[in-house]
Amino acid sequence: MKEITIYNTLKGRLETLNFEFTPENTTWFDDVEDYEIYRISDAFGGLLIQESGYSYPVLIDDVSRADIGNNQQKALELLHQQI
Repeated sequence: MKEITIYNTLKGRLETLNFEFTPENTTWFDDVEDYEIYRISDAFGGLLIQESGYSYPVLIDDVSRADIGNNQQKALELLHQQI
């Protein structure tokens, strides 16, 4: 486990939490140029979306990787709806 800082959309603020990105809870994307989504993770009862670059991962409540079919485009749409 390592400490990461995320943006929690439910609380509307940054939080520092412990989390470990593993193959069991995370999908990484190789074609980052197409959608700008680097990885998505099932975390903290929601979906943690990480864009490429230096932005904080964004936590969206009550959504999972399975709910969006591990789809980068759907993750990007969710992200844009929330922020």
